[in-house]
Amino acid sequence: MSAPADLTDHANPADLTGRPWFFCGIGGSGMLPLASILKGLGAEVAGSDRSFDQGRTPEKFAFLERQGFGLHPQDGSGITSAEQILVASAAIESTVPEVVRASELGCRRMSRAELLSTLFNASGQGIAVGGTSGKSTVTAMLGWILTATGRDPTIVNGAVMKNFAGPQAPFASARIGHGGAFVAEVDESDGSITLYRPAVAVLLNVSLDHKSMEELRALFGGFLGRAGEAVVNFDDPEARLLAGPGALSFALGNPQARIGIEPGSIIQTPTGIAATLLDRTEATTHTLRIAMPGRHNLSNALAAVAGALAAGVPVADAVAALAGFKGLARRFDILGTSPSAITVIDDFGHNPEKCRATLRTLKAHEGRVIAFFQPHGYGPLRQMGPELAQTFAAELGSDDIAILCDPVYFGGTADRSAGSERIVALIREAAHAASPTAEHIALREDCGRRILALARPGDRIVVMGARDDTLTPFAQGLLDQLA
Repeated sequence: MSAPADLTDHANPADLTGRPWFFCGIGGSGMLPLASILKGLGAEVAGSDRSFDQGRTPEKFAFLERQGFGLHPQDGSGITSAEQILVASAAIESTVPEVVRASELGCRRMSRAELLSTLFNASGQGIAVGGTSGKSTVTAMLGWILTATGRDPTIVNGAVMKNFAGPQAPFASARIGHGGAFVAEVDESDGSITLYRPAVAVLLNVSLDHKSMEELRALFGGFLGRAGEAVVNFDDPEARLLAGPGALSFALGNPQARIGIEPGSIIQTPTGIAATLLDRTEATTHTLRIAMPGRHNLSNALAAVAGALAAGVPVADAVAALAGFKGLARRFDILGTSPSAITVIDDFGHNPEKCRATLRTLKAHEGRVIAFFQPHGYGPLRQMGPELAQTFAAELGSDDIAILCDPVYFGGTADRSAGSERIVALIREAAHAASPTAEHIALREDCGRRILALARPGDRIVVMGARDDTLTPFAQGLLDQLA
């Protein structure tokens, strides 16, 4: 799928508002922020979504209708004019009714990445966050730093940013600013990272996810090479190898990095982390505190400070802003603790790196872990299944419990011959001295009943998975029943 040249070549994103837009999958974490930005710019925006048809997350779609988005069944009925521009995932099947109808009418079509890169590249200062893990958190941190320091950025994220959420914006995965800066996380999984021309490129890490390591090295190397300023995590060996001589570096443990941490200064709590940040070039120290637990989030904070510095924000100002950062929905989101001292956490962990970070954060503190995991598709499960199994086996202990339901499936032609039972078998077979108990229970509702039957005072229940907005109400339901 290629974007029409007369759209992608526009220098002013406001020029995109002269045509009506239709988003296939408008409620998705990738589509919703872009639809919101276009509507905020004054465009007419409508869309369809399988979740809308299936009655899932009705509060989201009721909110969209109140905001003036036109919502239609995913049956092609919303595509009525050749003037409409269809935004659809590059991987969407050609048999989807919207695609069929758009083709019949001769509608122009753009992928999500083509639209985002058009908006991004037309901005005065595009700041792109790339890497296998941590993109949403660093994007939100960077966006908050720029907002708190008066830069008034536009932000496009894959998660709801709590600093910008409220009764009038419950699904704040985007912010429309007027200061010229445009902060966005960029995706390597479909190769679309090549479309972006960032003023600042932040590379967090390079590890197995949707592509081979050889493909990832080429994509992320090109990402840094196209940037005006490159910001690189020197704790990550693969990322460090891709850094050019002028890269602005950050690291928790590598003393060669410009932005680092004073040894022995890290203080961890179950709900946050603090440390003394070092700017080795300026020979200055700064007290850094964030209300998110885990060393990986401390690394994310260093990435945000370094990225902000590359964009012109002094280190002291960036560190001060992060003290007010509230985090993201579904990123180690502590929903609450029951009267019997059982804590429920909602988390986006879905690949080996993200799951490892979440589980290590949990295991840094006392208490048994009940880890529920819903794989985000049959394809990803085939791609990374053995690594996921090794992660659960290595990071959890013999007292802990891993419970997996079947992968999320909303329809389509995915090969469903191998599912979660294979991962459970691999966890059980893993050669670790103290592996967790692992169970496969096909239906998520039955998993919930099993979790409630197992839970005891002091446990931490973590609900992990992606591409499914109903995981949050599932996690909240567990907490409500425990109460």
